[in-house]
Amino acid sequence: MDRRSFLTAAGAAVSVSSAGCAGLGGGGEESSTDESTGTETSTSDAGSADETLVVGTYSAFVDSPSTSPGAWVKQRFEEEFDARLIWQTPSNEVNHYIERRNAGVDIEADMYLGLNTDHLVRVDENLDDGLFAEVGDVAGQDDIKPGLQFDPNGRAIPYDTGYISLVFDGTATTAPETFDGLLAEEHAGDLITQNPASSATGRAFLLHTIKQFGPDGYLDYWSDLQDNDVRVLGSWSDAYSAWSGGEAPMVVSYSTDQVFADQNDANLAKHQIRFLNDQGYANPEGMAVFEGADTPDLAREFMGFLLRPEIQGEIAVRNVQFPATESAELPADYAELAQEPPEPVTFGYDELKGSVSGWISDWERQFASN
Repeated sequence: MDRRSFLTAAGAAVSVSSAGCAGLGGGGEESSTDESTGTETSTSDAGSADETLVVGTYSAFVDSPSTSPGAWVKQRFEEEFDARLIWQTPSNEVNHYIERRNAGVDIEADMYLGLNTDHLVRVDENLDDGLFAEVGDVAGQDDIKPGLQFDPNGRAIPYDTGYISLVFDGTATTAPETFDGLLAEEHAGDLITQNPASSATGRAFLLHTIKQFGPDGYLDYWSDLQDNDVRVLGSWSDAYSAWSGGEAPMVVSYSTDQVFADQNDANLAKHQIRFLNDQGYANPEGMAVFEGADTPDLAREFMGFLLRPEIQGEIAVRNVQFPATESAELPADYAELAQEPPEPVTFGYDELKGSVSGWISDWERQFASN
């Protein structure tokens, strides 16, 4: 039995976190763990289809079917296309596919959703042969906002973007306006962030500090943060859960946090946004087709589907991010709740290539020794 037949028979490869509820997903899904890949597989009564599209992504895109985009996107795509969509969420995300390509074994997916600039750098630094194919002709590409394209080699297309910021409980503290303000004694122990070696959010915050203090100064800044009792947890969900539980009044997160808070009828005074130095680190997410994909044409149709105005708007709301296109259809109050920084900052591919791995390694060594 080949890979495609096996996956179709076994069901959708989808990871459901403890925070999610698999029973809420379309098609009445049940999940079981696949120990060989670190993902979970789910069986679905969606019925047979002429083609199957396997899409790798990060777990948060699908792990809470009542709010995350994954279940909704799957249902809408399968309703329109004579195809079955399978989500695959390996625990180590893009690294899973890098490792499999290095080992010379099957990639198991047709495309990946959730790439950012440093992911592409990591791919190119770790593989002699390409992992992703050139994008080619995808409907809706021309509608992508200027400045969001992040792959100079034409493999990835953005589908949303976010800005890293502080989120703080305005009933407990007032966040400082600058990076240096985080070092004040009054904010000792107030900040929770994520490990940049394992979290895209934490990595973006680290890169913002490098943008601010330079490659020769960021480690000194982090040493000062440690002296002021910054807490570094593994993932965004770890950090956000600790913050939500009142363990500290500030957390590194996204400037769309009030969208999430409003969806859950939370007190917006406890979900305030601060752009340090009036800046937010831009972190566009993209999608790309794997080299050797079984269904590359269907993958590109799926990309075009995701860039439609109504789909872009729904993904932005459910994924609590900004859409990638100019014509996205958003709720009227979204612009009030989703805040954009006065000055977006980011590192481009050429700036990160050959540097980002060393920056993170140096940070790990210093942080562990302090």
